[in-house]
Amino acid sequence: MSVFIDKETKVLVQGITGSEGSFWTRHMIEMGTKVTAGVTPGKGGQRVENVLVFNTVREAVELTRPDATLLFVPPRFAKDAVFEALAAGLKKIVVTAEGIPIHDSLQIRHAALST
Repeated sequence: MSVFIDKETKVLVQGITGSEGSFWTRHMIEMGTKVTAGVTPGKGGQRVENVLVFNTVREAVELTRPDATLLFVPPRFAKDAVFEALAAGLKKIVVTAEGIPIHDSLQIRHAALST
């Protein structure tokens, strides 16, 4: 079995300013995770747990070079968030949302396998 994420992995948190995103970001940092940036559209420039928030994934990736992204977004936004991460060059993507529509899940899987 391969290890894709370890203690050196730099993580971007999409949806960092929401209640779940900020809660889990705090806990990840306390446990030693290297959270390099957060993304919430329209909230760029803010900080959550001293982590800088960007408006777009591309901007965050260009400036902080994360290895993976963790999504804390509502199910209806999950597909767009994954597509944004893929377009920015991220390959390690963790989606926490429950209830993502099946059609969206199929499109996500197809896009992920195509990159």
